[in-house]
Amino acid sequence: MTDRALAVVRAGALTTVQDQGRPGHAHLGVPRSGALDAPAAALANRLVGNPVEAAVLETTLNGCTVRPRSVVTVAVTGAPCPVTVGGRPAPWGAPVRVPAGALLDIGPARAGVRSYVAVAGGVAVDPVLGSRSTDLLSGLGPPPLTDGTVLPLGRPDGVHTRVDVVPHPGPPSELVLRVTPGPRDDWFTASALRTLATGTYRVSSASNRIGLRTDGPSLERAVSGELPSEGMVLGAVQVPPDGRPVVFLADHPTTGGYPVIAVVRGADLPAAAQAVPGTPVRFMVVRRR
Repeated sequence: MTDRALAVVRAGALTTVQDQGRPGHAHLGVPRSGALDAPAAALANRLVGNPVEAAVLETTLNGCTVRPRSVVTVAVTGAPCPVTVGGRPAPWGAPVRVPAGALLDIGPARAGVRSYVAVAGGVAVDPVLGSRSTDLLSGLGPPPLTDGTVLPLGRPDGVHTRVDVVPHPGPPSELVLRVTPGPRDDWFTASALRTLATGTYRVSSASNRIGLRTDGPSLERAVSGELPSEGMVLGAVQVPPDGRPVVFLADHPTTGGYPVIAVVRGADLPAAAQAVPGTPVRFMVVRRR
């Protein structure tokens, strides 16, 4: 068995393999998937000398523990968390050398939700439709990690970056999501649109990689009944029967029958990946130009 591998000792609450996802397959019913906090994943890759498309590990809330079978260089970004190598503290947000057989522990997030672990050479599981990403909705890609999983690694082809400071925003204390109304905003009352723009919402504990659910006031429908199933895009703000907005994230379904009142600007979605349950959410309506 190759010595370029990681053995998973503690998988954590939810740790998956993620890269830039598999765009371009929505017509086949395949979501994009990919790292929810794409800038954090890209930064981790940069720190270890990987191309931006290399696969990384995405942890959720309580991190994970792995043991490399050979000397590796790693970097942890995203949600700030304690990092140890062989029981000794190691830096977060910087390249770290991990000896063969040493335990690399990524601890619980001190703030935010998801941390990203890049290994020089990348995680080299077999790609599916051009991506190594785990898709929780469709089941494509490798399954979520479990204790004892062994992940193959690629060969490093770059030089890791030497840094003193990581220029990456921290998790949001308030999640501000700029939204463009439509395509089905006419299915809602004028008061519903005002509520979306001024209402007090918070991130629900039921949120996941498929969608960020919110707790707060319901949005009143002007049109009863349901739509025929239609295409859904990343960032769509869908309103299910309970009236509380759901923001579609990377593993979202490609079609749906509940009306979409607005769509979130793509630049605001990485912060949604790091918003812990209870975080205030403000929808800022930006009209089409």
